[in-house]
Amino acid sequence: MARRDLIVVGGGTAGLVAAVGAAGQGANVTLLERARTGGDCLWTGCVPSKALLAAASAAHTARHSGHLGVHADQVTVDLAEVMSHVRGAIGALEPHDSPDRLRAEGVEVVQGEARFVADDTVAVDGQRLRFRTAMVATGAAPVLPPIDGLADAAPMTTDTVWDLEELPARLVVLGGGPIGCELGQAFARLGAEVTIVEMEARLLPREEPEASEALQAALVREGVDVRTGARATAVTPAGDGDDGWQLTLQRGDAPPDEVGFDRILVAVGRRPRTTGLGLEAAGIEVDGRGAVVVDDLLRTTNRRVYAGGDVTALLPFTHVASAHGATVVQNALFGLRARVDHERIPWVTFTDPEVARVGLSAAEARERFGPGIRVRRAAHAEVDRAWAEARTDGFAQLVGDPKGRLVGATVVGPRAGETIGEVVAWRQQGAKLSAIARGSTHAFPTWSDDIAAASLTELRAALARLRPATRAVLWARRLRR
Repeated sequence: MARRDLIVVGGGTAGLVAAVGAAGQGANVTLLERARTGGDCLWTGCVPSKALLAAASAAHTARHSGHLGVHADQVTVDLAEVMSHVRGAIGALEPHDSPDRLRAEGVEVVQGEARFVADDTVAVDGQRLRFRTAMVATGAAPVLPPIDGLADAAPMTTDTVWDLEELPARLVVLGGGPIGCELGQAFARLGAEVTIVEMEARLLPREEPEASEALQAALVREGVDVRTGARATAVTPAGDGDDGWQLTLQRGDAPPDEVGFDRILVAVGRRPRTTGLGLEAAGIEVDGRGAVVVDDLLRTTNRRVYAGGDVTALLPFTHVASAHGATVVQNALFGLRARVDHERIPWVTFTDPEVARVGLSAAEARERFGPGIRVRRAAHAEVDRAWAEARTDGFAQLVGDPKGRLVGATVVGPRAGETIGEVVAWRQQGAKLSAIARGSTHAFPTWSDDIAAASLTELRAALARLRPATRAVLWARRLRR
């Protein structure tokens, strides 16, 4: 039985990048996929969600441009047509991830349930395939929490919400993380009465507190009922002739609260897909969450096998999975020691305003470096483009270590996901906070003026520290004249 150079288990982003990249280097590659190639990003994640957000943004803009002197009457939303647009976006991109395209790139594609049966062998539908190296890239799946009565209410997840054809009159979104906030805002803009429930004290609990506050304020302005610090304890049928449901919420020692709904969308997290893969037969360890344990080379406890993407639970983003796939090709095939620096990878919550982040938050930097960190902020009230578009509620924040080196940033506002890319580039170079203002000129007026303004505050502080020396130089030059 001939050995494959690389067997990839899972046809999502990480697996596709690894398989195509390895085949492009002349490796003998087999990709095993139990369902359909493309992964969550194509079918239930990035692509459909951003298509839905585009429709929701169009509806919101049409209804709420009166402050600009633009008035649109009788805006209507047809959810079936919206979902047709969503499916159209998926269909347009699906050929790029299809088995036909993979085969054209030199990848052998086998459909079926894969299971490790030895440290160098995978079985799929009774066929045994040996490998020199392998990669686990099976992704993650939505979690349904153990709430009494939840299953009876036909809960939706990010896997199933795309089957909706009619807009729910009342929608509860369970989970105030990025997915819950994005989809909650989208359905509210499309016309649903939305309640977002988050167990933590604030939305987007991983982000800067000011970012959470800005997003919550925006959602509330748009009519979303935000319930933070609330734990869902039960789902029961509504009474008094109401065909809907009631969600019971508990906040500390306060009396329970009830929220009525017609449909509920659960977005409380995702669990790595490792069950049934036979990882133990290959000596591949998983942690308490079910995530595959990897070192900084993305190698598992079986030195032949690597893992990447959501199955590692490192950073649950498509672009991270892509970086993992490329890294595995370098390390598994060529014995290199390439690493992914997750602190230099940005992420974006595509709400309105967008929340973009790279590296450490101010609190994380303070914990690592102590109280001498530098935090520089610029509110959008200081940005001319923000006044031109009447969007002055955002900000940019740069975080530096005690030597002023850029270690993190957060941008909140329109196009924040685009703006953060420049910060990533500066951070990649090990630049200081002042470098953005000192080393580049931004087109005017643009949204990226916010990071330039934040950087300028650091530059001014540095110049102020030098003022005694500069005054001495000026005095000396005057004497020469």
